[in-house]
Amino acid sequence: MAREPGDRRETILDSAAILFARKGVAATTVRQIADDVGILSGSLYHHFNSKEAMVDEILSSFLRDLKDRYTRVLSQKADARILLHDLVVASLEVVEAHPHATEIYQNDLNYLLGIEHFSYLRNAGREVQDAWLKVIDAGIAEGVFRNDLDSKILYRLMRDAIWLSVRWFKPSPAYPIAKLAEDTTSLFLDGLTAKTA
Repeated sequence: MAREPGDRRETILDSAAILFARKGVAATTVRQIADDVGILSGSLYHHFNSKEAMVDEILSSFLRDLKDRYTRVLSQKADARILLHDLVVASLEVVEAHPHATEIYQNDLNYLLGIEHFSYLRNAGREVQDAWLKVIDAGIAEGVFRNDLDSKILYRLMRDAIWLSVRWFKPSPAYPIAKLAEDTTSLFLDGLTAKTA
């Protein structure tokens, strides 16, 4: 179904997100985005004042969604195992909802941090890490998680397994995102060893 003219801004953002994810922010030009949408480069500036403004809007929406989902998870009264599971689910749901923004964040974070306007990404990354470490450290204190593991290393292993799944995981009716969340959580919490009866 064709979009209405009022959806032009959203169409531009969708095209830009795909191009940024595929080619990288630095390598993507305003002209390429305009060509992809079928407008003149100058017309694009009626909607966004710069390429960085498009990146900002794409990433801000992604980070807002992530923060909202994490806030809901952390507001639960549950043990660390459940909270960790729910952080995995929330993260994978955000990957599914914002696949291109996830790729942009993963691929271009270091580049974007070199641009003053994107310094907020550093704080966003810390907030995500703090949410995970709060749960992992609580699980260690509760005796639910092993105390011989470095919580930051565990967080980084889980983080990369989850966020980089955007590059290879394609949900299907037989294996939806919820199943990946269950298997990921089980793998990290229960390991590879077969359960004995």
